[in-house]
Amino acid sequence: MSDDDEHRSDPYERGRRDGLRLALAMLAAEEGKWAALVGESPSWRTNQTREVRRKMLEVAQKRIHTVLNRMTPSNADSGDGEAISGELAAALDKIGL
Repeated sequence: MSDDDEHRSDPYERGRRDGLRLALAMLAAEEGKWAALVGESPSWRTNQTREVRRKMLEVAQKRIHTVLNRMTPSNADSGDGEAISGELAAALDKIGL
């Protein structure tokens, strides 16, 4: 792959990471909603369903987080890795992961 190909794909990869961060934020909001509802209903089935949904959202967040970590460049010699790491850390702190 030439240098031109790498530079062309950089905005695409950054866009993919931004999309995953947005998905993480949405899942975190949904999980927060369901976590607040767990145990609130007098029906044990409703509470069980809410707990399953909350857990499902938690697992989905972890899977997206794993994909995001795999997509993040690990080469520090490019200089962009530190900026991405800071950007990633800020986004993850914002959603509480």
